[in-house]
Amino acid sequence: QVQLVESGGGLVQAGESLRLSCTASGSIFSTDTMGWYRQAPGNERESVAHITPGGSTFYADSVKGRFTISRDNAKNTVYLQMNLPKPEDTAVYYCFADLADDYGLLRDYWGQGTQVTVSS
Repeated sequence: QVQLVESGGGLVQAGESLRLSCTASGSIFSTDTMGWYRQAPGNERESVAHITPGGSTFYADSVKGRFTISRDNAKNTVYLQMNLPKPEDTAVYYCFADLADDYGLLRDYWGQGTQVTVSS
């Protein structure tokens, strides 16, 4: 059984940095792309950033230049460094991982979500 556990959310003021972490654990054979989505009240879930095992990254236009995604492959952990956050970044942030379990089945897994609130 595979689990993704997030941490690092909370309440910050605009411009105050924070870092989200997400660790995958359990019967993992290999991990592919990992990343973050977010969902604000009344909005659809949207992609924020993702990163491949080799370090290639994708960012949503709204966070480019402010957020940085990174990962530690040995720890099956992905990070999201949020610099210069804005009130519009307020949302529940969900991490995901495309990974294969010990049976070789590749699928995406999701964390439970962590609330990020940016006050003005």
